Amino acid sequence: MLDAETKARIDSARDILVGKVPDPKSQVEQITIALIYKFMDDMDRQSQELGGKAAFFSSEFKKYRWANLLDKRLGGHERLLLYAEGLEKMDENKNIPRLFRDIFKGVFLPYRDPETLNLFLKEIDSFNYDHSERLGDEYEYLLSVLGTQGDAGQFRTPRHIIDFIVAAVAPQKHETILDPACGTAGFLISAFKHILKANENLTPDERARLMTNFRGYDIAPDMVRLSRVNLYLHGFPNPVI
Repeated sequence: MLDAETKARIDSARDILVGKVPDPKSQVEQITIALIYKFMDDMDRQSQELGGKAAFFSSEFKKYRWANLLDKRLGGHERLLLYAEGLEKMDENKNIPRLFRDIFKGVFLPYRDPETLNLFLKEIDSFNYDHSERLGDEYEYLLSVLGTQGDAGQFRTPRHIIDFIVAAVAPQKHETILDPACGTAGFLISAFKHILKANENLTPDERARLMTNFRGYDIAPDMVRLSRVNLYLHGFPNPVI
């Protein structure tokens, strides 16, 4: 369960955006993109600290590193232009996994206010990549702001109903789990957690095979993006959505 401080940080990131990005779904998308952006730089830094090399921000993309964005020597407009350019070019970065390139495809910065961006990046900087269950829980809390009703006839099932249905169906580790209208992947993640709870002694290989049993579909590109990120943050290295 998330602590009050973490929830407050997520709410603060949304509050910073709300004046420039009033649509909750767009707020979630902007926070999602910024988190992935920062987490890639976190992973590069961890690799370098262990004697390795930067895997994501190298060659011509090195200038877009998160650390460079927060350089205090940058002016507000310079930072905004650098971040906006980095977002728009990131899907061309062959150094990052296809999953990430797909997530960045078509992304752009929907506002041009340096002060808003400064506050937003500072808040996002307080999140750290550790690939833990806590990180997935943080993201699910962020997704909860989307509510139950979306656009074009989309209806998002509340968490307690998802968990109730999954418990009633009781999916097994050898079964294929398919959600034909997966939204943000809530049912898939609940089913995954249910199976893990019922099989606490899975080996790493068995857990990896289990992840290949999950499939999702959605007609909305933004939902596909959010579900892929949600699954990735819950430990799925290659979500099939």
